[in-house]
Amino acid sequence: MDSLVDMKIKFLGTGTSTGVPEIGCKCEVCTSHDIRDRRLRASVLVSIGGKRILIDCGPDFRQQMLPEEFGKIDAVLLTHEHYDHVGGIDDLRPFCRFGDIDIFANVQTATALRRRIEYCFSLNHYPGVPQLNLHAIESSDKQFDIGGISVLPINVMHYRLSIFGYRIGKFAYLTDVKYIPEEELSKLEGLDVLVISALREKEHISHQTISEALRYIERIAPQKAYLIHMNHQFGLHAVTQSQLPDNVIVAYDGLEIEI
Repeated sequence: MDSLVDMKIKFLGTGTSTGVPEIGCKCEVCTSHDIRDRRLRASVLVSIGGKRILIDCGPDFRQQMLPEEFGKIDAVLLTHEHYDHVGGIDDLRPFCRFGDIDIFANVQTATALRRRIEYCFSLNHYPGVPQLNLHAIESSDKQFDIGGISVLPINVMHYRLSIFGYRIGKFAYLTDVKYIPEEELSKLEGLDVLVISALREKEHISHQTISEALRYIERIAPQKAYLIHMNHQFGLHAVTQSQLPDNVIVAYDGLEIEI
């Protein structure tokens, strides 16, 4: 895929499903005074070519968007149907003042959304519900277009659940990864920036460890990689960052980068 100019990425949230601090926990991470150790549920806002594309819309979406400039969201890309990635969809309502919002997801996620929050996607909307157009992506093999911006789905495995990552130009976003099928790795060649999940160092059934993420980063060889979707067992931001290769950055809420 060709490079795209003037791309800005803001990390709205970099935490796992429980967020950090985790309720009831008094560990050194949950009680840290470093704001980089406070993590809302994972989501990014991509600004490119005058358009804004949101990747995932979790339960912290309202809080994440309050400090942002109020303006049109051109599309939402959903990685999968778990609550920490879709729980804020109803809070897209104010942004519908600028027009309907297109939501893209794989077939399983689209089906789950129609079942769980039917009122947002029914044919007969009642006044006040968000105006959303849900597009089910049947295959990860083809790019699709958002107002002239090409998006390539990347199929990754979240334990036994097949979910989507996305590539836009030389930027790719992969969350909740346990492993990446061999046939999908070619889609990740030539990246400037790879965002990839790294839950913690201890083994987990459906999320990769820091070490597993680093092995993928070494193989994919982006210019820079940013770790996301961390829980409180990931360790203190400053400590873990000091142990990583120079081109691997621990992302944090509010971090903004340009490509």
